[in-house]
Amino acid sequence: MAVYTEVPDDELDSFAREYDIGRVVSCKGIAEGVENSNYLLQTDRGSYILTLYEKRVDPAELPFFLGLMEHLAARGLACPTPIPGRDGRALRSLCGRPAAIVSFLAGVWHARPRPEHCAALGEAMAEMHLKGADFGGRRPNSLSVAGWRPLFEAIRPRAGQIDPSLAPLVADELDLLEASWPSDLPVGLIHADLFPDNVFFLPTDAGGERVSGLIDFYFACTDILAYDLAICLNAWCFETDGAFNATKARLMLGAYRKRRPLSEPELAALPLLARGAALRFLLTRAYDWLNTPAGALVKRKDPLEYLRKLRFHQGLTGPGGYGIAP
Repeated sequence: MAVYTEVPDDELDSFAREYDIGRVVSCKGIAEGVENSNYLLQTDRGSYILTLYEKRVDPAELPFFLGLMEHLAARGLACPTPIPGRDGRALRSLCGRPAAIVSFLAGVWHARPRPEHCAALGEAMAEMHLKGADFGGRRPNSLSVAGWRPLFEAIRPRAGQIDPSLAPLVADELDLLEASWPSDLPVGLIHADLFPDNVFFLPTDAGGERVSGLIDFYFACTDILAYDLAICLNAWCFETDGAFNATKARLMLGAYRKRRPLSEPELAALPLLARGAALRFLLTRAYDWLNTPAGALVKRKDPLEYLRKLRFHQGLTGPGGYGIAP
């Protein structure tokens, strides 16, 4: 989430009147993330999230994302539900951008998730994969292995501004991943961006916490299911000092496998998939680091964090490094 497009009050009021959601009370920009302009919209009837889809998002793909959220919510997954306008359409236009309003989910996200949060995430991710299995839409992952080299070529001339070793390391890694990326693992609907700020938690009566919502489905796509796990190994299982926490990984993978068992080939492929996931976020962070417009209400994220994670995965020879038996 981010804010690139400011919404004047009069245009916001006119837009809100196209919905049966009440009168606008406040609209506050949300700074986290990097893709779209997002606002917490308060009306006299409740809270909503207003999203304006920026130029990186293909408007032709928006019905897939909105339809997926409707599908998952209808099957009981805690995720945002698109709000239709008075004419029944959820996708509209605001300030020259495609726009939509979705339901607000209560909860908090944890910048430093604990092991129990990783376990809860694993179970929720498996539920999402299972509930998305009968979704009729398909969307290729434009940020999987075939999309990494074009991203690299876009940043290669200035990669040295980030780190002098970046370009040669990425070039070698791309050669390896393109030659060995698996093509025979189970495929389905994945979130592809399930970072801690996209997972909300609420306390339980027993004193623990439960996942109260998965949000921000605008990278969701059809891809290798275990690749979603690889993304989360990177996003959830490294500590702030860069150390990998095998306990978090073991609990996340174990909880996932209780709901959706992983085959031996999926387990064996995890280090390679995790290398690919680290490279994907290294490249997109590097691109955004070099190209974020001045003055945008958005937090740039350090690409070198994912260079260090990539090097960790490069040192593994099997899934035992993630705290599980081969």
